[in-house]
Amino acid sequence: MKREIAVTGLGLISPVGNDVEGFWQALLRGESGVGPVSRFDASALESRVAAEVKNFDPSLWMDKREARKMALFSQYAVAASVQAWRDAGFHEDTEGAHSLGYEPERIGICLGNGIGGLDIFEESHAKLMEAGPDRMPPMTVPLMISNEAAGNVAMRLKIYGPAFTQVTACASGTDAIGQAIDLLRAGRLDVAVAGGTEAAITLFAMSGFGKLKALSTGYNDSPAQASRPFDAARDGFVIGEGAGVLILEDYERAKARGARIYALAAGYGATCDAYHLTAPDPQAVQSARALSLALDDAGLRPEEIGYYNAHGTSTPLNDPTETQMVKRCFKDHAKNLKISSTKSMTGHCLGATGALEAIVCIKALDTGWLPPTINLENPDIANGCDLDYIPNKAVQFQAQAALSASLGFGGHNGALAFRKI
Repeated sequence: MKREIAVTGLGLISPVGNDVEGFWQALLRGESGVGPVSRFDASALESRVAAEVKNFDPSLWMDKREARKMALFSQYAVAASVQAWRDAGFHEDTEGAHSLGYEPERIGICLGNGIGGLDIFEESHAKLMEAGPDRMPPMTVPLMISNEAAGNVAMRLKIYGPAFTQVTACASGTDAIGQAIDLLRAGRLDVAVAGGTEAAITLFAMSGFGKLKALSTGYNDSPAQASRPFDAARDGFVIGEGAGVLILEDYERAKARGARIYALAAGYGATCDAYHLTAPDPQAVQSARALSLALDDAGLRPEEIGYYNAHGTSTPLNDPTETQMVKRCFKDHAKNLKISSTKSMTGHCLGATGALEAIVCIKALDTGWLPPTINLENPDIANGCDLDYIPNKAVQFQAQAALSASLGFGGHNGALAFRKI
């Protein structure tokens, strides 16, 4: 019999709030986190909107001097991890975890990240081009590489178990949580800090995604309307940023120590389309299989899922493909399924998105409320987008189980199933 894995802590940094409750209430109100790009001059770009994190103060979660030694994606990861760690009832030192019956060597970290410290790369590259190699900042590489988020979290929380970094593009956060579930079930860890982080709202990234024709360009004058999954007038995704972290532990041990348990992390599935570097397979065979694998892993039937948090990027290709994916997996139950894309409010947070959306599923199970897909005015029925995407207003609905999916460049598909206690 598989060990049951409890979710005992949640933490996040997002475009619509920098704590879980603020984030959740903003989603239920249908608030958009999308606005004009403010970090740099975006006037030369076709897409000039983004879902930026607002009012982020790293000193709330880490020493200011240490924060200056981190790229932004690492700062977000540390902030979300500290929130989740505290929420789970752990102290922020070795003795704190040990005092609750856990050895620091048996606590691990699984963090997803898609791109790493692009902010550091751009700053250092500019200095290199302007002044030559002698002016290259010596900490450029340590600050920008993707694994540094996990390393910084380990140092902040004094965690001595393995600290893994999962890089599967936009499926990174989902796959990192799935990896943590597997490690806990196998008995290799007692506790896992798991999730994803990203901070790629830079000129470099937006230029690159822009040349792929992947970003929304038609709503520069009305940014809050730019991310509109499943709507006929969608024209691309809106880049977002942030971090989401879960604390996962064995259910029986969590219950024994009196932890608050939000939900069970019940199942994980992953596949690859092996089809195209940037486009999903329109037949959705392997992406649907990822959903089915997560359900099988959780011991759930399709009809037991009440809520599905869609990848829902607001791109012309993703949304019809994902609808086809849902129909393949859920068959007749697809038409009864409650579905929403919270990217309509947060934008697409790349490597962090799966972790943020896992938190959405957990909060949905915990509270009995489902967030909407905002900006859904005319569903793209002509291209098959004809399911219940919870348009524009949150609904009260007590689901017993929820599923989220993430689809990444390279054909990476990941899915997570959560079950109500």
